[in-house]
Formats: sequence, structure tokens, C-alpha cells
Amino acid sequence: ASRGGRGAELPGAEPVAEGRGGARRVASVARSREARRPPPLGRVAVVVDHGSGFTKAGFAGEGQPRLVLKSSSLVPSWDRPVLPGAPGCELAGGVARAHPIKHGVVVDWEALEGLWERLLVGGLRVSPEQWPVLVSDSPSAPPASRERVAELLFEALAVPACHLASTALLALCSTGAFSGLAVEAGAGVCHATPIYAGHSWHEATFRLDVAGSTLSRYLRDLLVAACPNLQLQALPRKAITQFKKRCCYVSLDFEGDLHNPARHRPASFCLGNGGSVCLSSECFRCPEPIFQPGLLGQAEPGLPTLAFRALQRVPATLRKRLADTVVLAGGSTLFPGFPERLEMELAAHCRRHGYGALQPRLVAKPERGTAVWTGGSMVASLHSFQCHWMTRAMYQECGSRLVYEVFN
Repeated sequence: ASRGGRGAELPGAEPVAEGRGGARRVASVARSREARRPPPLGRVAVVVDHGSGFTKAGFAGEGQPRLVLKSSSLVPSWDRPVLPGAPGCELAGGVARAHPIKHGVVVDWEALEGLWERLLVGGLRVSPEQWPVLVSDSPSAPPASRERVAELLFEALAVPACHLASTALLALCSTGAFSGLAVEAGAGVCHATPIYAGHSWHEATFRLDVAGSTLSRYLRDLLVAACPNLQLQALPRKAITQFKKRCCYVSLDFEGDLHNPARHRPASFCLGNGGSVCLSSECFRCPEPIFQPGLLGQAEPGLPTLAFRALQRVPATLRKRLADTVVLAGGSTLFPGFPERLEMELAAHCRRHGYGALQPRLVAKPERGTAVWTGGSMVASLHSFQCHWMTRAMYQECGSRLVYEVFN
């Protein structure tokens, strides 16, 4: 069962109607599908993967996104007051930074609309009313947010058709699989989501809010502690992120490496003032909170434990099949050593808890940082998928609640 106990729709399957008026709505969907025409040649679809840190956009059928933009944007603070606890953050000079998505969940719909306009009109240079749009959907996003996405796409951008697909399913599709365990680690959130034949288990999906942005802040703290005299608090976040990507790695024996300096892999980077910083254990301590959130004072378990719990929650007859395809996706899985550490710890959990027959096999493609977008590009370009769009006519006839039947 997927979100709310409903099954995820498979290509070729009919939507399942639930509740009062379900039969009427399904009949309406059928009539709308009969009247619908495929998108014009050369306009298959625009694919958008919007994440907490970055949003990727491009055209279905292509191997890479055309655009990768920061999801946040600068707005005048007097135009958008930033209150305590609000999604944005106040900056100098009467400017605020709006963050439409936090931990994979949309928190600022006005900012999201602006982001999509920047992507479609300013970036891809397309007229939204002429292009179907496939949008990724976080496994832990509230069901009601799908309605809001549909409303925004049809009302504000006037798209002719849209489709929402789970990031976990799209990650699997990027490898050609429809069954497996998707382990995602991005900028704002990590997920472990079991998928079987295109169906996701909401009850077996686990989330970790320690992700790439958290690691960047942690690395800054490590730098300040290691070099207290260099005023590294003022180091731009972009520089911290670049150093993280270039020099940090995941240790396969954290405690052993921590107590044996001979194992360290020192790295250095230049500061804007001509100085430089040379680091040692900080390089492998930076990504460790994904595996040990306790390092940041958080009680929740690490990602390997959550991945194991996800396998535990699925029916026993399916565990081996899902464990045979553990697909990694997201930029925070790109640290050297990440796949090996996750596979090692996941296998250890299986042995420790009496699941010795499970031998997890990881699928870690080099391009896994854009796996969700790539999966969406592949799916939206399939001829068999073209009957699964929610069209503007369907939306106008049945309303946004139709998303629960079309996309679940």
C-alpha cells in the first residue's frame, strides 16, 4: 500500500476510485482520456525534480537535465516579511532568502511558483501552457501537497497536463528497475523507500532529516574548531560546499580511522585572502552524521538502520527481491566510500537480526546525483506512459482531488 493505504498506479493499470462519487469520477477520467490527444511531436514533456537544495529541469528523453538551479531565491524582505519560524531567512540590505522546500516538503508555495517560472520561462524558455510537466514528489510529503502542486500547475502556470511521481520510484526507474529499495540522500532529507512492481509502501518508508545541508554546516563547525584563528565563520557557504564535495569521504572504519592518524587523507584548500587550511580527520568526520546522527546530538538512527527497517517492514516473501536491488540516489551519496559503507552496514544488520539469507546488493551509478530526474526523463518519454497524464480537462471537470486516483 502506498500513501494512505492506496496502491501506486502502474503503467497500464486503471486508477482505483475510493469514497463517495468514485465511480462517477472514474467514468469522467475514462471519457477525458478518450478525448485526449498525445502532446505535439517534439514536446513530449518537461521534467522537473525539485529538491530542498537544488532543482533540476529538462526535457523528457534527454540523458541530463538542461538546468540545475538553487531552489532558494532572494526576495525583497519588505515584499515578503520574514517572521520568526518562517521558511525564509533575513539577510542584509533588505533582502530575504526564500526556501520553497525544506526536508523534501514544500513550505512556501509562492516561492515554489516563482521557482517554476524561473525554470520554465527564464531557463528552459518554454511557454508552460504548451508543455506537459512531470514533477517529482517526496516520499514523505503530505498527501494534500499533491493537490496544491496540481492547482499551482494548472491555475498559475496553465500547463496542458501534469504527472506527479515519487522520487523513490523515479530513482529505481533510472536503473531500469521497478522493484527494489530506493535509498536517497539529498541536500535536505534522506529516505529509504521499498518499491515493488511500481508500488511503494508508505508504512515502510523511513526519513532522516540529516542530509547534505546539515553536513555543510557541520563541516563549517569542524573547520572553525580546527582553525580557530582563521575567522572561518565568514567563509562563504559555496566554498564550504565545494570543499565538501572535493575532499570529504566516508570512512569504512570510523572509530579506527579516528584514532589512527596514519590512516587519514589530509587535504587543503585556499582561502580568499591567500591563506590555506589543511585538514585531516575532518574529511571523513563531515559525512559521518548520515550514519551516526548522534554526532549532532540527534537520537534518530542512521541511514543504514533505516534502510534495514524498511526491508523488515515489507512482506517476508518480497524481502530478498528488494534487497537484491538497493538503488542509491542523490548528491549526498556521491562521497567516496558511501556505497561500500552502506552495503557493509546493511548486510551486518541483516546478519545480526537473523536475516542471513538477505545479501543486499547496491546499485550505485556514477550519475546517481541526478537519478531522480533521469528516471523521470525515461518514464515521461515512454509511449506507454502517455495515457497517464492528468490533463487540464480532467482537472477542470473533477478538481484537484483527482490526483489521489490518477497518481496513487
